[in-house]
Amino acid sequence: MKHPRALSPLTLEAAKLLGANVRLGRRQRRWTVAELAERVGVSETTMLKVERGDPGVRLGIAFEAAALVGVPLFDEDRSRRALEAARVDDRLAVLPQRVRQPLEVDDDF
Repeated sequence: MKHPRALSPLTLEAAKLLGANVRLGRRQRRWTVAELAERVGVSETTMLKVERGDPGVRLGIAFEAAALVGVPLFDEDRSRRALEAARVDDRLAVLPQRVRQPLEVDDDF
């Protein structure tokens, strides 16, 4: 049996907020849980977990549900998202490819 992973309060709050926004978007479109689940390609149970903000749901499923009901993920403008992605890539390019722990030097003579 897997031990449940302890998640930070911020993570749990963000998952619940995303789920609430998915629920709101679904209701505004007058879709049932079953209709949204079918569009996402998951079961109704999984969709209910998304709407409750269950952090155990795959990120891609939660993002797909959010996108389908119009919850903005990052910036709504595709060109702005591309600029942001390029900015992140530029920042990553100047950092080391791998992070290593510094070797501990025994300089105690």
